[in-house]
Amino acid sequence: MEKYKYNKEKDKLGEGTYGIVYKALNQETNKLVALKSIRLDSVDEGVPCTAIREIGLLIELNHPNIVKLEEIVSEDSCLTLVFEHCDLDLKKYIEKCFGFIKPMVMKSFLYQLLKGVSYCHEMHILHRDIKPQNLLINLNGLELKIADFGLAREFTVPSRKFSSEVVTLWYRPPEVLLGSHNYTTSIDMWSIGCVFAEMSSGKPLFPGQSSDDQLLKIFKILGTPNNEIFPNIVDLSEWNNDFPKYKPKNIKNIVPGLPETGYDLLAKFLKYDPSQRLTANQSIAHEYLSDVNNKQ
Repeated sequence: MEKYKYNKEKDKLGEGTYGIVYKALNQETNKLVALKSIRLDSVDEGVPCTAIREIGLLIELNHPNIVKLEEIVSEDSCLTLVFEHCDLDLKKYIEKCFGFIKPMVMKSFLYQLLKGVSYCHEMHILHRDIKPQNLLINLNGLELKIADFGLAREFTVPSRKFSSEVVTLWYRPPEVLLGSHNYTTSIDMWSIGCVFAEMSSGKPLFPGQSSDDQLLKIFKILGTPNNEIFPNIVDLSEWNNDFPKYKPKNIKNIVPGLPETGYDLLAKFLKYDPSQRLTANQSIAHEYLSDVNNKQ
């Protein structure tokens, strides 16, 4: 670790799923890196399973829109993951823009996010925690990179049962909130829809305070679902026939400023029925992103 120079007080970038992240200088290459430091002395059984999982997945992944794991350093009672450095995350970028991202920049970010997620899904990996804080931005070139794979899982077809304690609450899809354990890649697509709306409006779309409140926030905007909209929804363990019956609102009043093609794409991300959501690959080809596609 001697080649990495940083100050624990001044260079702390934040905290990930299981460790503190610092900005550091690689004195051999003179390049900035991000160090995710995991202390092992407080863990009874060695390296946390989330860290092992993230390391295993990141070693497999190689894509320009996924943050690169450059090195793993094990020293004393600490394991350090060395990542490429990015300037800030999407949440901070939205704040930096005072809630207004230029339309073409927003399209580019969405396109890059979809490219990265499409690659993950092709590699049979669910990210399961897509949110602005886990999307890193390089200001030079406005590159977007997906980070924090601590909750990610490999999946197979047919899929096995997964935990429902995944995805940060505001970006968690309704089927997971209602207790589904059989979700697929559509879990990430709902989260992408929430991120897309947040980039457009400058604020979270469904900022719930609890699982129940989260569901009601979704119902109040999209309308309360039923078996016609989402077959077998009433069979999910957390479904309640006494849920208030809300009618859908006009999303244009809540997420202003998108063209018609943007609202069409957003609606296809936020389908109640997971099988009706667009895949990442289908989304990349959507008309809303046609001018970004033409530049690639």
